[in-house]
Amino acid sequence: MAPRLTATAARAGQNRLMTRPIRVTVWGENRHEQHDESVARIYPDGMHNTIAEGIRENLGEGAVVRTATLDEPDHGLTEEVLADTDVLTWWGHVAHGEVSDEVVERVHRHVLSGMGLIVLHSGHWSKIFVKLMGTSCTLRWRSDHDRELVWTVDPTHPIAQGVPHPIDIPEQEMYGEFFDIPAPDELVFVSSFSGGEVFRSGCTFRRGHGRIFYFSPGDQEYPVYHHRDVRRVIANGVAWAVSDRAERALPTLLRYETGEFFHGADYAHAAPEIAEARAAAEVRDA
Repeated sequence: MAPRLTATAARAGQNRLMTRPIRVTVWGENRHEQHDESVARIYPDGMHNTIAEGIRENLGEGAVVRTATLDEPDHGLTEEVLADTDVLTWWGHVAHGEVSDEVVERVHRHVLSGMGLIVLHSGHWSKIFVKLMGTSCTLRWRSDHDRELVWTVDPTHPIAQGVPHPIDIPEQEMYGEFFDIPAPDELVFVSSFSGGEVFRSGCTFRRGHGRIFYFSPGDQEYPVYHHRDVRRVIANGVAWAVSDRAERALPTLLRYETGEFFHGADYAHAAPEIAEARAAAEVRDA
């Protein structure tokens, strides 16, 4: 069994400004566990709590983990919660459409400003992932007890640290290509299935100042989030997704006079949503 991944080890070789624990919010839809008896047997505490447990197990004192679910006010993702979150993990499936557009905009702004985002399994079709990718994020699938082998294609990547090659998942929902996403910044894992399909199962992206990791294993019908190697990958992803920046701020359009390199001026015709977000942040921080 691989040793516990400390926060220091997870960030080895990376320039991290953070010395305090990583603040993680694990978001879960929490619908299947409430209404599907077979899922409740596999995840009696909910998938969100099982995922959170895996992060705590691997990062130990290097992370402070809380959970949020769909049916909470603001889906548990208030401005205050997101401002206090270094990395957000996201699992959803049957209720993507119930996620408030206002909350999606809020999460989107925080990702562009530097909050890390880990999108899991069927979260590929969540509003937030589709918005960040700018594509349909569609794929082929089959739920028929396939064996999944998760192959590491970038063993030097921090997310692959301490992960066996391959990860063997005895039963899982099949995801296959074509997966309609932009070309990943980094492809860390590729999966093969007993039916012959392959899938880009571990991909990283950068949007604005934020780091995003998509990891596909984790269907509600199978005990994948109890799998120690899957839990290790998610914890590695959390550690990788923490921003290197000292403060959270949206990328901003500024005008610089000739010879001025450090103090630009606001541009009056900046995108309205960016201007509104900046104004809201200034009011909040006043």
